[in-house]
Amino acid sequence: MSSKNIKSDWLYTITPKSNFFSINFKEIWQYRDLLLLFVRRDVITVYKQTILGPLWYLIQPMFTSITFTIIFNNLAGIETGAVPPFLFNLTGITIWNYFTSCFTGTSNTFGSNSAIFGKVYFPRIISPLSLVVSSLLKFGIQLVILIVFYIYFYSNGADISLNGWVILFPILIVMMGLLSLGLGMIISSMVTKYRDLNYLVGFGVQLLMYISAVVYPMALVEQKMPDFAWVVKYNPLAYIIETTRFMFLNVGELPFFGLIYTLIITIVILLIGLLLFNKTEKNFIDTV
Repeated sequence: MSSKNIKSDWLYTITPKSNFFSINFKEIWQYRDLLLLFVRRDVITVYKQTILGPLWYLIQPMFTSITFTIIFNNLAGIETGAVPPFLFNLTGITIWNYFTSCFTGTSNTFGSNSAIFGKVYFPRIISPLSLVVSSLLKFGIQLVILIVFYIYFYSNGADISLNGWVILFPILIVMMGLLSLGLGMIISSMVTKYRDLNYLVGFGVQLLMYISAVVYPMALVEQKMPDFAWVVKYNPLAYIIETTRFMFLNVGELPFFGLIYTLIITIVILLIGLLLFNKTEKNFIDTV
């Protein structure tokens, strides 16, 4: 049999990537079953041997919102207008938790998957994508809790209402997921050489929350600390969180130009993340 006939029998041919930026969407679709398998693994293994299991998805945002309400609203005196402080905080924390879940999960892709990456071939981007998708389940559960408390406060006369822009809320989720995916791939690519970044991620996420308008309206920063308001204004996460509260609680204004800025930053970070991820996956096994 000639070499030409032998080559024609192969279904797939695995070759080194020729371009610095290369992503094969067709190949990712062909591995969609593996993606779903990874999603199932991520969901089941996290709480497999815990007592409360998925209930931790509910406990964490509720107790965090209660703590923030006591500290920032009752003690520090941050005003939330006609919106109940607990509901104000829960709305911000719910969307913020989706970002942190995606970002922290994807930031160590190469390190946590080095064993399987070194043995089996599949599109490496499947791994961080699975974390972004599996985090949607956690976000969905927490969103249900937000809706339950929303109905409770609304039925008790709270001055809240859904804004018509809420139909575009899924776009915000996609933007948050892509932004966290891009940042996660950047950090994951750098962690293969600089292990200290693993420690910086957990610490940095906590600091990032306080400049992302999670527990306060962006207008308050401009009013109280105008000289430092630029720190929040240049943070794309702040506009997503602010827009979420505008959609669900009908407070503040729609930061239209802020969302355009966020979209541009998201695309740029995602492209940079893909570039670094593609470059790192060629030789990461030698450094991890």
